[in-house]
Amino acid sequence: MESSALLTIGLPSALGIIMFGLGLTLTVGDFRRIAESPRAVVVALALQLLVLPAFAFGLIQLFDMAPLLAIGMMLLAASPGGTTANLYSHLFRGDVALNITLTAINAVLAAITVPIITNFAINYFGAEGQVGLQLSKVVQVIAIVLAPVILGMIVRRFFPGFAASADRPVRTFSVAVLALVSVGALVAERENVADYARQVGLVTAIFCLGSLALGYTGARLLRLARPQAIATSFEVGIHNTAVAMTIALSVLDSAEAAIPAAVYSVLMYVLAAVFGYLITRIDGTGKDSAGGAAAPTTQHAH
Repeated sequence: MESSALLTIGLPSALGIIMFGLGLTLTVGDFRRIAESPRAVVVALALQLLVLPAFAFGLIQLFDMAPLLAIGMMLLAASPGGTTANLYSHLFRGDVALNITLTAINAVLAAITVPIITNFAINYFGAEGQVGLQLSKVVQVIAIVLAPVILGMIVRRFFPGFAASADRPVRTFSVAVLALVSVGALVAERENVADYARQVGLVTAIFCLGSLALGYTGARLLRLARPQAIATSFEVGIHNTAVAMTIALSVLDSAEAAIPAAVYSVLMYVLAAVFGYLITRIDGTGKDSAGGAAAPTTQHAH
């Protein structure tokens, strides 16, 4: 995809605004809360940072994906959880405070993990001649992911009224950008859309449902309470696909690498809702499987 002002300036700037909006919803207390449930945080992060990329890598091998699409899948797996996970967790009686804590941690870790996983994929799938993520671009990723989050947190700390009033407009902007970028990525590759749909439609759907299931069952097998397992499932299964698409389009300069995230951005909302409904029906409504009441989830919700 040819470089343009839209990709080199507009898209990173839009992502910066989205990440700034994320920062407006976070406080230092969200990081301090790690001490309240360290086990749940460690389990969720292990599933997200280690198991999920391994799962994506396995699917890539199984479906024998083309190199750039494979890189796009790994970039999707590396992208942090989306703030929408908080909403889904609240709707299906998850531990929203845990979601907010994980969102805060992931916003910081993504600046490190996204370049590492993306560079691994570029080297492994042999696409060095087409895309690259050198040191200067790693710094660019950190700048568009981490710096706006920190700025948003500072603004919230000193101007809480502005942070509260800006929340809705920034969320609306985020949805609009995500829709535009998704459509733009698909339009840019319109001649290959049918082929891409065949290659990534099924694999992204499996990845989405598998991610949600891994988050939930992994947390339960490691003896986390049901509300924490629900929170983990949505944090692992719902990604900030705007991060993946922005890096693919503006940093890697590849519309093809953005296709998996574009398709996932459409599928994940529907599949996450279906998954939430199913675990509510199967595992009991509002109850922990051990019989206790679900933990309250309204505190700290955004």
